[in-house]
Amino acid sequence: MEHKNQAFVFNDTIRAKDLGGGVVRKVLAHGDNLMCCELHFEKGAVGAMHHHPHTQCSYVVSGAFEFTINGEKKVVRKGDTLYKLPNVEHGCVCLEEGVLLDFFTPMREDFVTE
Repeated sequence: MEHKNQAFVFNDTIRAKDLGGGVVRKVLAHGDNLMCCELHFEKGAVGAMHHHPHTQCSYVVSGAFEFTINGEKKVVRKGDTLYKLPNVEHGCVCLEEGVLLDFFTPMREDFVTE
C-alpha cells in the first residue's frame, strides 16, 4: 500500500507485478474508495473469467481485446471503455498487444496484500 492516499503517484516508482501468462499489473493511485491500475497484455494473453464485489470501469489505452461481460462478447480498441457491475462475470483475450487502465470502487485490497 505504498501509494495509498498519495496525491501524486509517479509511474516510474511503481513496482510491476507479473501475473503470468503475458499480463503485468501496476497499482497506481488509490485510497479506500477508489483504485486505478495499469495492465499490460501481450498478444494472446487471457484475463480469466472472474467476478468480484467491486464496481469496475476499464479504459483501453492501446491494443485490441475481446471482452466477455455477463455472457456478451465484444471487441474493444483504443479509446473504448467498459463498465462492470459488482459480481458480474467478466474476462478478456488480448487480440493485439495493449494496455488497460482499470478503476475499481471500493479499492481492491487483494491487489495490495498479494
